[in-house]
Amino acid sequence: MSLSPEFQQRIHNLYQKFIKYDATQLDRLNRYRNIEPESAQFLAMLIRIQQSKRILEIGTSTGYSTLWLADAAQVTQARVTTIEIDAERTRQAQGYAKELELDHVIDFKVLDAQIFLNESTEQYDFILLDAERDAYLSYWNILRNMINHSGAVLIVDNVISHAAEVKSFICEVKKDSRFMTTTLALGAGLFMVSFKD
Repeated sequence: MSLSPEFQQRIHNLYQKFIKYDATQLDRLNRYRNIEPESAQFLAMLIRIQQSKRILEIGTSTGYSTLWLADAAQVTQARVTTIEIDAERTRQAQGYAKELELDHVIDFKVLDAQIFLNESTEQYDFILLDAERDAYLSYWNILRNMINHSGAVLIVDNVISHAAEVKSFICEVKKDSRFMTTTLALGAGLFMVSFKD
């Protein structure tokens, strides 16, 4: 079952817990920095509409967005691969996934995203990029080949809230005529990149 009242209540409680924790952290890197609920719900809707089968998330953190992706993946019979460099945060995310009985559709990987991308030969239908923004330009050289097929989409979070930090990345993406792009004013801003058929 998907988007059950139990899921919605638990995911709401988790988000409240995470933002309370973030409010106590002076150092940005210590914060969980999860995606906003309206953005997460939009992504879950998009996966259902797209009928995604292969889903990649770069930046698990404590798994808030991962849970939304996995809940949708159950509907489309997909798998979610999620990448996080912080082992403790991954353990937290795994615990929440097990509690919500979503762990069977998620592959958790603890490693640097650049290493994963360099070694991967997979293509994905849906990719969520929500990690350290200074690495996005180097990621793009590989991500573009992961979504260069019909219907594939890349979503990048925080493009309005941190516009200056992603400006050069967005400019680089827009240079590639194989892709269509748009920015949505949801949450902290979502940048969508889709392969032209």
